[in-house]
This record gives sequence, C-alpha cells and structure tokens, in this order.
Amino acid sequence: MNLQYLFKLQKDLNEKIYASKNLDESIPNSKNFLALLVELGKLANETKSFEYWSDAKPSKSGVLLDSYIDCFHLILTLGLDKLYTNISPKLKPNDYNISEQFLNLYVDINDLMVTSSKDHYTTLFEDFLSLGLRLGFSLNQIENSYIVKNTSNNKKIK
Repeated sequence: MNLQYLFKLQKDLNEKIYASKNLDESIPNSKNFLALLVELGKLANETKSFEYWSDAKPSKSGVLLDSYIDCFHLILTLGLDKLYTNISPKLKPNDYNISEQFLNLYVDINDLMVTSSKDHYTTLFEDFLSLGLRLGFSLNQIENSYIVKNTSNNKKIK
C-alpha cells in the first residue's frame, strides 16, 4: 500500500473541498473525529456483527467496502490534520471478532483525541487495516477502492 500517495490524494481532495466550500483549512479536529465515529458506526451497522438478537445478515461486500472506504478517508484526514503522515503500519494478526475490533477502534479514536501522538495514530491505522482484512478485503482492494472513490469524490466537487 502506497501510503504517501494516498495521503497526497486525500490532501488534494481536502483542499478542493475547503476551497469549494470557502472553508478555513483549520477545520476543528473535533468535526473530523466525530465524522469518523459516525461513519465507523455506520460500518458496524452494515456488518450486523453486534446484532446477536437478530437474524439480519451483513450487507453485501460492495456496500461494506464502500462504507469502510468512507472511514478510511477520515482516518487519512486525521493523519494529515495531525501531521502523522510518515507512518509504517504493521499488520498484526489478532483473534478478535468483528465486534471486538470495532470496540478497539473506538478506544483507538478516543486515545488519539485525548492524547494525540504518532503512536496512537499508527495503532488506529493498524487496527483499521486489520478490520478491513477481517471483513475480507485485501490491502490491494482497499487501496484501489480508495483511489476509485477519491476520484469520484473529486468529480462531485464544484
């Protein structure tokens, strides 16, 4: 995964959004953190991993991937906001089920909000990639889907 390229694509998209909406580039981090928490909740809802009381099936892989990429955009944005773009995430195998992985991600986000550090950001990034793998996506698939959606998002901005 070419992270520097993905960070550049996200930076360009963010700058285009800020310019089109006439926003100051110092958008409060709190909005990006909240957006990530909301999008992560949407992804969790699509997986149905927490609905032990229901027979509902997870959404189709394409819907899950699209929702996952929405979160990925925001994770890259947080890295840009915090200047944590020079990271080397390592994939650590784990035995967590999907629900536990979501809970870990909420803890990771909280840790980054409370005590911002490159280490906390790297952990968030690693845990998010691990969730993607657990959902059945390859790193290549994640990267390619991000690039496709980034291109689409760029075309939508006027």
